[in-house]
Amino acid sequence: MKKFSLSEKEEEKIIRAIQEAERNTSGEIRVHIDAEPNGNHLDIATAVFHSLKMNETKDRNGVLFHVSPKDHNFTVIGDIGIDAVTSEDFWDEIKDTVIKKFKKGKYAKGLVKGIEMAGIALQKYFPYDDEDKNELPDEISWG
Repeated sequence: MKKFSLSEKEEEKIIRAIQEAERNTSGEIRVHIDAEPNGNHLDIATAVFHSLKMNETKDRNGVLFHVSPKDHNFTVIGDIGIDAVTSEDFWDEIKDTVIKKFKKGKYAKGLVKGIEMAGIALQKYFPYDDEDKNELPDEISWG
């Protein structure tokens, strides 16, 4: 696997993908990249989710794409509002698609595709409404 890195242009593409996805849903999507290896990836992603205040959205419909490059790990989690209305395997196709791109060293393309897929999936359960506000920043967070 190629070393994980994102150029400024790739980061901009990811941010644009988040903004575009959020135009069709009230869901909030964030990307977080951990520079250091972690222990239990689900626990770490959950802690990051809370530290980014993703559990404080109005409809509890935040989605976190958590990348831990040194561990070769990608985790996607959603808040309780999403879990309440979707199947247990809701994230599997998105996760599989992103991981396939990552294995080819196409990190930005993987994240963009996953974000697009999440936006489409969320639109069904949390359609965009004129009253919706962008509740969370769209930029990539690093840890």
